[in-house]
Amino acid sequence: MTGRDAREDRFATIAVGAAGNATRSHGRGAHDVVPPVHLSSTFRWADGDDANEHDYSRESNPTRAALEVRLARLEGGDHGLAFASGMAAISTTVLSLVPPGGHVVSSDSVYGGTEKLLTELVAGHFGVDVDFVDARDPENVADAVDPDTDLIWAETPTNPLVRLCDVRSMADVADDHDVPFGVDSTFASPYFQAPLELGADVVVHSTTKYLNGHSDSIGGAVITDDDAVFEKLAFSQRIGLGNVLSPFDCYLVARGIKTLPARMEHHEENATAVARFLEDHDRVVRVRYPGLESHPQHDLASEQMSGYSGMLSFEFDGTLVELEAFVEGLDVFTPGASLGGVESLIEVPSLMLPDEVSHGEATAEIPETLVRVSVGLEDADDLREDLRSALP
Repeated sequence: MTGRDAREDRFATIAVGAAGNATRSHGRGAHDVVPPVHLSSTFRWADGDDANEHDYSRESNPTRAALEVRLARLEGGDHGLAFASGMAAISTTVLSLVPPGGHVVSSDSVYGGTEKLLTELVAGHFGVDVDFVDARDPENVADAVDPDTDLIWAETPTNPLVRLCDVRSMADVADDHDVPFGVDSTFASPYFQAPLELGADVVVHSTTKYLNGHSDSIGGAVITDDDAVFEKLAFSQRIGLGNVLSPFDCYLVARGIKTLPARMEHHEENATAVARFLEDHDRVVRVRYPGLESHPQHDLASEQMSGYSGMLSFEFDGTLVELEAFVEGLDVFTPGASLGGVESLIEVPSLMLPDEVSHGEATAEIPETLVRVSVGLEDADDLREDLRSALP
C-alpha cells in the first residue's frame, strides 16, 4: 500500500486485489500475488509477541479472513462474513437480530427459500410475527413497522419477479424506528448496487451466484457497517451456529471476484439484448427487466443501481405443455435452478421448483408460465437465435 486510505481504491482495483491484499508467506521479502489456501483446521498456539491471529479455523482462517476483507471493501462496509451458503447468511442474519417472539417486516417478493425460512422456521418454530408487504411502496413498509419490530428485510431486485424496493426510502423508515434494515442484493451484485451507501445496515449475497460466477462453489456473505450488528453476526457465525465457508470455497469466491466487473458488464449487455428480443416476440406476454423502459420501476433502477445486471424473467403466452417443449428445445440455454454463472440458465419455477412457488397466501404470486433467465456470457446473437428457434 502507498499509505492512502484503502476506501479510495476504485471498485475494479478492489476486486482484483492489487492493493492491500498481497500476503507474505515464503521467506524474507516473499509475497503471494494470490493469497494461499490455508486448509489447516488448527494453528500452532503462541502468546505474547509470537501470538497468532488465527488459532482454529471455525473461528478464524487466513483464507476466509482475506475474502471477508475483500467483500467488505467491495460493499463499502466495515465488516464482512463468509458463510457456507446464501441461506446460511440469511438465516444467521435473521436469527441473530430477531429474538423469539419478535417481529419482522419483509418484502412480499422474496426467494422461495427465504419465504420458507421466515414462515416455517422463524415464525413457525420461534414464534416470530412476520408481516409480508408489497415493498414497492415504502409506505406499506412504514405502516407495518411498530415499536416491537426487530428487522426490516427486502430483496431488490427480487427473485424471480424482478421487482425493486426503494432502498433509500426503506432505510429512512428503518432509521425513524431505529430498526435494522437488511437487503439481499444477490441479483444486482456489489458491482451494480451498494445498499449500505443507500442507508441499509446489512447486505446479504449468495456468493454462489455472481460473486463466484463460475457455478462451482456454494456460499454466502453478510456485510455491515454497524459494529453492534457485526458482533452479533460474528458470534453466530463462529460460535453459536459455526456456519463458515470452507477455505477452498473462499479461494474460489475470491478468484471469481477478480473478474466481477468485466463479467457484470457483459452480463448486462447480453441481458439487454435478450430482453429486447423477448419484448418483441408474439409468444411473450411481458418481460421483467429493469433495463427496459417498459419496466414499471425503470426510473428507480436507474437511480439506485449503476447497471441492470443479467437477470430477467418473462411470461410465456401458452400452456405449460408448450412451455415445457420450449425449454426442451433450447440448446445454448441450460435448464437449471441457479443463476449468476458464466453460462446462461433458464428456469420455469412452476415446473422445476413447485414447492418454492408462492400461490399468493402470504407473498407475491408467481405466474404459472413465468420463466426466469440468467443471461450468461455467450455471444448475444447465439442466445437470441437459440430462443428464436425454440419458441413455438
